[in-house]
Amino acid sequence: MTRANDPHNAHGAEVAAGLHVDSYNLALVRADGEGFVGDLASQTAFRELLDQARRKQRTAKDPFGKKPTTELGKKEIDMVLVGGDADAAHLVHIAIEQHAQRLVEVTRCFLSQPQWASVEAIVLGGGFPESHFGALSIRRADRLLRLARIKVRLYILDQDPDEAALLGWSTLLPAAARKHAAYLAVDIGGTNLRCGLVEHRLAKAADGHKARVLEHMQWRHADDAPARGEAIARLAGMLNGLNAQARTLGIDLAPFVGIAVPGQIEADGHISQGAQNLPGDWEMPFDLPGALAQQLDRIGKQRPQVLLHNDAVVQGLSQCHAMRKHRHWGIFTIGTGLGNASYSRL
Repeated sequence: MTRANDPHNAHGAEVAAGLHVDSYNLALVRADGEGFVGDLASQTAFRELLDQARRKQRTAKDPFGKKPTTELGKKEIDMVLVGGDADAAHLVHIAIEQHAQRLVEVTRCFLSQPQWASVEAIVLGGGFPESHFGALSIRRADRLLRLARIKVRLYILDQDPDEAALLGWSTLLPAAARKHAAYLAVDIGGTNLRCGLVEHRLAKAADGHKARVLEHMQWRHADDAPARGEAIARLAGMLNGLNAQARTLGIDLAPFVGIAVPGQIEADGHISQGAQNLPGDWEMPFDLPGALAQQLDRIGKQRPQVLLHNDAVVQGLSQCHAMRKHRHWGIFTIGTGLGNASYSRL
């Protein structure tokens, strides 16, 4: 595979949809050496803040009872903000304010990096913004940044966060795959694994914003704690199932699979760092594209081509249309950890 002939025909492509990927997976270490800067504002961090508020800031009995914070669902937390128990709402608002302050701190740290110095806007993706408490934290952080006269705006991803890293592959498709109507895509996170059958519709919008997910499957692998081999086999089964659905529905499917994963993606498809939240050891020398390709059914008469890219990069590419007024912009994906990427218009 050569970048020179087709910049999309490679793992970790640097150019897509008129954009250059300036950076991704920046692993900024905290000043105290205790972990990474991004982890301060992760979804995990929010739950830790809420847990602290439950232990130290409550004004009555714990309104959530004895249920551990890690087991509280997003909807369960959201409900107390829209007419629930006042004491519970008080605790959630404390966590929201503290998380917003941390998000401002994380933003400052990234903007101090050369790759982020010109960033004018940051999209917030991942699972966190889809919750009411997550959206409130982001809006509060945006307000704090403006009060501090920091010239960057925060925006919430306008795509379905469960689909963004599937849709974003529409702008990364190799030329051969674009000749077909649809493709297969995967989003692997620290909690869930999602697969989708995606219609790219690039003829309607070259920036990919008309793409749509036709069918999808999801597996919450964090509940099962599978070994790596089991996870790959389960992933292959999901993709083969979607391939069969495409045949049944008469969909013109490209022999292509795009996989969005956390971490640093090398040109040969290995993950060199940052895959610690995935089930098992996925970092090099493990060859994810090769291991998966061996278990995939043919699409038409061909073995599918499997390409990898960073999940924050792919999720951000689904937002090209909304960021068209900005020459330099970035994305934070807030989930189990905090992913990041920055872009410049060519």
